[in-house]
Order: sequence, then C-alpha cells, then structure tokens
Amino acid sequence: MGSADPFGTEGLRAAVLASWRDSPTRLREDAATEADLVRAGYRDRLLTELAQNAADAAAKAGVPGEVRVRLDGRTLSIANTGAPLDLSGVHALTALRASGKAEATAVGQFGVGFTAVLAVSDDIEFRSTTGSLHFSRDRTREALRESGIATPNAVVPDRLADTDPAASTFRPPALRLTWPVEAGPAPGFDTEVVMRLRADVDADALLSAMRDEATDLLLELPALQSLRIGDDEFTSVVRELGDGLEELRVTGPDERGRGWWQFRTPRARWLLPLRDGKPHAAPHDVLRAPTRSDEELSLPALLIADIPMQPDRRRLLPGARVTELASGYADFARALPPADRLVLVPTPGFARSEADGLLREAIVRELQTHSWLPVVDQKADADIPNAGALGLDSSYGIDSSRGVIPTAVPARASVFPYLTPELARLLDDVIGPLVIPELSSGAHTEALAVLDVHRLGLARLAELSGGVERPPAWWREWYAALEPFVVDPLTAEELGALAVPLADGRLVTGPRTVVLDDMLELAIPLHWARLVHPEATHPLLSRLGARSATAEDLLADPALHADLSDHPDDPDLVDAVLRLAAHADPDALPPWLGMIELPDGTGELLPADELLLPEAPLYALLVEDAPLGTVAEEVVAEYGAQALRAVGVGWDFGIVAESDPTGPDHHLDDEEAWWAGLPEEPAEFVAVRDLDLVDDIAWPDALHQLLAEPRTRRLLADPDGYTAWWLRRHARLDGIPLGHHRHPRDTEFAGLLPEFAVPGLSHTDLEVLRTVLANPERITSELADALLAALADPANNPEPEVVSRAHRHLAAAADRLDLTELELPERVRALSGAAVPAAEAMVLDLPWFGLVLPPDRLVLGDQETASGLATLLDLPLASESVTAEVLGAGLRTSWSAAPLGVVLRQLFSLPPQEGELVLHEDLRVRLSGAWSGTVSVPWWRSGAETHVRVPTAVEGTSPSAS
Repeated sequence: MGSADPFGTEGLRAAVLASWRDSPTRLREDAATEADLVRAGYRDRLLTELAQNAADAAAKAGVPGEVRVRLDGRTLSIANTGAPLDLSGVHALTALRASGKAEATAVGQFGVGFTAVLAVSDDIEFRSTTGSLHFSRDRTREALRESGIATPNAVVPDRLADTDPAASTFRPPALRLTWPVEAGPAPGFDTEVVMRLRADVDADALLSAMRDEATDLLLELPALQSLRIGDDEFTSVVRELGDGLEELRVTGPDERGRGWWQFRTPRARWLLPLRDGKPHAAPHDVLRAPTRSDEELSLPALLIADIPMQPDRRRLLPGARVTELASGYADFARALPPADRLVLVPTPGFARSEADGLLREAIVRELQTHSWLPVVDQKADADIPNAGALGLDSSYGIDSSRGVIPTAVPARASVFPYLTPELARLLDDVIGPLVIPELSSGAHTEALAVLDVHRLGLARLAELSGGVERPPAWWREWYAALEPFVVDPLTAEELGALAVPLADGRLVTGPRTVVLDDMLELAIPLHWARLVHPEATHPLLSRLGARSATAEDLLADPALHADLSDHPDDPDLVDAVLRLAAHADPDALPPWLGMIELPDGTGELLPADELLLPEAPLYALLVEDAPLGTVAEEVVAEYGAQALRAVGVGWDFGIVAESDPTGPDHHLDDEEAWWAGLPEEPAEFVAVRDLDLVDDIAWPDALHQLLAEPRTRRLLADPDGYTAWWLRRHARLDGIPLGHHRHPRDTEFAGLLPEFAVPGLSHTDLEVLRTVLANPERITSELADALLAALADPANNPEPEVVSRAHRHLAAAADRLDLTELELPERVRALSGAAVPAAEAMVLDLPWFGLVLPPDRLVLGDQETASGLATLLDLPLASESVTAEVLGAGLRTSWSAAPLGVVLRQLFSLPPQEGELVLHEDLRVRLSGAWSGTVSVPWWRSGAETHVRVPTAVEGTSPSAS
C-alpha cells in the first residue's frame, strides 16, 4: 500500500491534540458535537450513510456501485466499490463537518454522516486501496493521557444522564484522531468499513433492519446497483421506456421484484409504484434527499430531491426552495400512458408537513397550467364547422406534438362523466378539448376537480348541439351514444334542449316539439309538422317526449288542413302530401286532402277529388258529361297511383267525411233532403260522393264496385246514412228506384214490387244491400206511393195474404208518413184480389162483416190497424158504413154453461170469454146502409154478445147401437 502513513495522520493527530491542549473548551465541544450527532442525527442511519458514501464513490469512479454487508462474530464490515479514500476525504472524516461536495451526484461521501458508525461501535477501521485508517475511542483517550491533556468531567450530564448511565463519565470523540493501519479492503472492493460492535448492540437485529432498508437505498441511490447483506442480495435494474420514462425494478433474495416508473426532472427524481404492471399512487412517504428524511409527504409519487438539508439530513434547511421541485412534474405525467396519468394528481387532504403543503400546491399549479392531460383527438380549427358559435378558437391548449394522443391544459379542458368511446368520437370537434373516456369515470372525478377541469352535463351537451351541422345519420349515432346516460326523469329533463334535425332540413330545439314516424325511409320535407328526419330517428327521442306519428297522423294534422285551405296549389305542400300519402293507409286519411290541386291532362289545376286516374274503372259508370278531369300522366308517373288515390284522385267512388258536421254543406246531390229527415244531427258524416254522376244503365256495375271496396261497402250497411238513403231514392234498375225493389228472400211484397236482380252478387252482398231495398218495417212516403200504385194496378196478381200484409205495413206506417203528400190511386186492391174503384170499397175492420159483405167491396187489413189503413186510403170502415141487426132472441147462456161454448173454446183455443153466449137455431142478420139485405151466418158479435148458430142433425141421423 506504499507509505506506512499515506495520508499523514500523524500530523493531523498532532494538530488536533494541540488544539485541545490549547483550548479545553474545544475538546468538550468536539465531544458534545459528536455525541449529539450520534444520539440524534445519525442514530439509525448506519447503512444509509455508508451507502451514500458508496454511491458517491461509484459515481466518481464511473463504475456500478456494489455494497456488501458481512457479520463475522461481533465484527461488522461494509465494503463497496468505487473511488478510494483520498486526503480530502480523510480531512472530512476527522473534521466533524459536512462534506464539501459540489457535484449533484455526490450526496454523502465522507461527511459528518460517517459518525453513524459510532451508533454501533467505538473501534472502526476505514480500509481503502489507497490507505487505511483506524478510529478508536480508547486510543483517543490514551493519546489524551500521553499528551497530558486533562479530560473534563460530566460534559453532557443534563442531556444524557437519563438514557446513558455512562454519560456522566467523559467520552472523548472517537473520530477526531485516526491512525494508519496496514489492512486493506476485502477482495473485489475499493473501500471497506470494519466495525467491532459494542456489547449492547444486537447484531442480528441490526442486519434485519439493514435488510428492510435495502430496497429504499437502491431507489434513492441510483449509482448503487447491488446491495448484499449477509447472504441476501438486492439488485436494481433500470430500463428505458421512452419520453424520459424509465422502469426501475428492485429484486430481493426471494427473487420477487418490485417495480417503479421513474422520471427525472431538473432537481428531482419521481418514482411511481407499479402493481401488476399498473401504476398506483404511492402511500404516504417522506422527502428523500436523496435518502429518507423526516419531512413527511402525501404525494402520489416518491420524491428524491436535490435540495439543501440540515447536516443530519433529516430536515430541510430554512429557506430551501421547495416549490421548485415541482418543475417538470407535468412532463412526468405526460410521459405516462394516457389512461394512467391522473394517478399523479394529489388527492385533496390536509398536508402532512409544511413542505408537503408547499409541494402539493406547486404540483397542482404545475399540472393545471401545462399541457399533459390526454384529450379526445381534436381536428384542426379550420375543419370544425361553427367553431366560433361553439366558443372555440385556436388556443384550445391542445398539444399533439408528443404522440398520437393529443394533450391539453387541464384548466382549458372539459370532462363528461363516464364518457363512452362512441360519444367521444362524436364530440371530438363539438366540444374541445374533451378528456378521453378512460379518464372520465367516477374514479377520476376527484382528480379532475383538483385540476379545475370543466365538468360537462347532459344539459350542456344539449345546448351545444343546437349549433352543430351534421348529416342526419350522425344525429342518430349521437342519440344512440347519449341514450345510456338517460336513466331517470331528471336526466331526461336535462336533454330538453337537445337539437333535432327535421326532414325539411331544419334543426330545431327540443324533442318534445317534434314528431317521429318510424315507418318512413326517405326524408319528406313537411312544413306543417316538425317531422324528424328518418335517418336521425332513434328511440331516445321518444323517451325525451317526441310524439310518435304515422303517415296517417301527419296527413290528418289540422295544421295541414289550414295550409291546404289557404294554399291548395303550393307545389312544396302538394309534393310533401303526395310523398307522405304513398306510405299511408288510404282508408285512414281525411277526405279534405282532396282539396289539393293537381294538373289535369290539359295542365289546368283541379282539386284532387275532381280528377280521375287514367283508365279508372269509374269512367265506365259515369254519364258522358260528368264534370271530372283526368290527372296528368306525369303526375301519376312521379307519385304513383296509390298516393294519388289516397288523397282523393278517383279510381272508384270517393268518400266525403267530416267529424261534428254542422249542416248539409258537402256538395252532395239532394243532401238537404236527407239532412232534413234526420231526427238529430249526426256526430260524424261519411258518404260516397258522385253517385249522381252514375249512368242509370250502369247501376248493376256500380253496385258491384261499391261492394268491392271496403270503405264504400261499409257505408252501404248504414240504412240511415246518406249513401244508402240516396241509393234507395235515386239509383234505378230498369227505371225503378232501388228502394222500390224487394230483396230476393223477402216475400212480403211478392207480386207487388219487382225482385232485386243483379247478376254476380253473393248471398253476403245481397244481405249488405238490404239497406237500399224495400224494407217492410221502414215504409217511406216514396215506398208507400209505390205500394199503393202496385196494389191499384190490375196487371198485378198478388196473393190475398200478400195484399193483407201490404195493407198492414202501410197502416202501421200511417203515423210516420205525411199523408197529404201521398198520391192515392183511383183503385184499391179488394179482398177478392181484384183492383176495384176506391169509391166502392170499404176497409174491413171487424172480421164478422166479411161473412155478410161481398169480397169485391172489402179492403182487408188488420183489425188493429184497420182504422189507420182507412185513414191512409181515405176509405170508410165497414162497421161504420153498414149497420147489422141480429134477428131473433135466441137462447141466452154462458160460455161455461153451454156445451157448445166449451167445445168452441177448445176448438179455437179461445181465452175465457166475457159476455153472453146466445145460441140460435137459425142465425140471421139484417144489413142496412152501404149494403142491405138479410144474410144467414154461422156466428156474429154484437157488442159483448156472441151469437152462434146451433148445428142441427142431418135428417135420419141417430145414435149408433152399442
């Protein structure tokens, strides 16, 4: 090793001893300083301080730092690689002062920290390849004695007496005097500190504590790469990740590694713990400068800082610029994967120290004012429509220069809670800058609030949507992306101002103001209704209050009715109606759609309901001068026959309809007469139109056509409706109104009215047409006239029973008819079947008068309706025109006493009879008045009396022998 005293320790000892000899106070001060450093500053920092020295040595030598701790009996040795001891180091070791290191990487070599060895030993050797030193408290005491320097008594009794009984005995400083030794460091190492442990030191506990420190030391001292304690080795490996980010992994004796992401700033290193490969906020820690201090911190990352500390390295020096350590923290955040960056944001809470409070504020300010927060990819300002209306400009704070994911200054960014990728894609140039979906969940709410990121709600999105111009399909995606966020009435209310694109190209505010038609596939511009563009239609709009409407609903809108009333020829309006009608059920459309004006073959505009389609089957049914035009061929080609028929262009019979009609104002033939005959105004008016334009010879075909269409067939079934009423009165077969024809299955008027006969009708069709044929139970004035004329026509030969029923129906209707309007014929149909002069006829009101009067003079009706029939026919009653007198007194008895009365009651099923029964052997009646004579009759009634001729036995009749 060269000279026996390479560092001139003899001269150093002489100088120190001289100073002590000249100033006993200096000896006490050196002893007290050393005792204080051991007791307070470095009581538990043995490995830390020696590891710092080792790190400095490795850095100075430019070699990987290695430290080995070995216990041999009661001798503890700590060896390291790196620059060996030099003269300045010797001076620092013996001077009890902080080292004068200027390099940032030199953190602890040979300063007062070396006093930490005194916590376990009073006999220390510092072995190096350039020379070795021996420090000994006993040798120092011996040197004082040999130099004749008196040792003071009780240097520090007040402070140490309670904890150290030996404190009352003077303990000279152990590190002020040093002697050279020959022993060198262990093979493979450049320096080795050998300590002979005091008896009060638990060696095993000491090594266990060192093992606990090992990982932290490898984190704090990057120059160290290996630390072996006994048989346990700890190693560190650093891997570059890019953008200044490194992965630091420390592996212990159990081969289980722990990892951190490491980032260097001008004055600090930041370490973020990894768990299963993902970064997590660090637990509460302390400032490391570079090793652990007593300054407590609550930051998300471990801080290893280059900052002035007090000599014991436990506290910051007063005035240290703590806030400058935050510089570059935002760069650390930006270097992390986008989804992990918010882990670096300090969570709200109380500071654990003054330094902690200052650092937290500085870090938050650094994060708030620098671009690092990942945001949704934002197009350039020039590519954003309506950027000015959205409040956007070129100073978004977006920086996309560092990679694919752009970043923004948090204070200028916005976050939509639980943003989905779908919604983010749609919002990328609507709201800028917008925090990426991965950082928008509830777990990040607190961190984003710390950063003053603007929080967006559904109401704000709805408000912003009003200034967006997008194709309709985009809006459907927009609604689909918003739908998962509408979970209750409150969230639905927030979207009350959501913009909605309409089929006519407008963009309106508020789903409650629009209507939806899910069946439409093409956009049809409607000016009378806010119809959502079909490509934008989505169920969310219904949830937000949009009204569902079918094409039928839209075409029945009162607003459309008003528009058509004012502008029936508006080309845009007509186009929209016809395009919408192509998707509608014609039977559900209002008839007033027929007022839209369309060009006919000559180009003249006519209401749709005054036009027919080319080759319409209705043409064949109409009179030659029917006032109906033919719609232009080009209109049919553009819109199709179905749409034109739906709005009233004729193909077959059209319909007129109105709810709550107020009068006969529908321009229908003879409508006033029908209306006048109603008992009350109808609640709804529906009728077939243009019936008066049908040629009389075409009625068989017309009836077939009316029955073929469901909407007209329904109207035939209503006997009181205008359609059936008009057909009964005005439609004619062979010149005879339909209402004067009898149904084929009805025999009431057989021989009087013609049987309805139209070929090709089914049984069901005939039943539907009952309402337009003669109804015996609903005799009208017209039918009464027809029946009276038929009864008076000698050419007709109806059966007496048919005549009787016809008279009965006529008599029953007499109270409902205006008899002054009836045209009474000169002849009437008599009981004999002959048509006789009315002046000679009388109405048989009492059946027994039929036994005495000639059938040619009697009109037979019904005893109950005879009076009404006489009034209707203006004929006398037989009982009033002829007086009858019963001749002879007869035998007066009762019905129950006379055997003949009992037999007659059983024979004719008569109920109990009132009045007397008068029996005659020859019953004769004398007649006078309109008919005179005496007639023999089998029975007669006179008031309550019943006269009966008693049967007489034929001559020669006798009881048979038994």
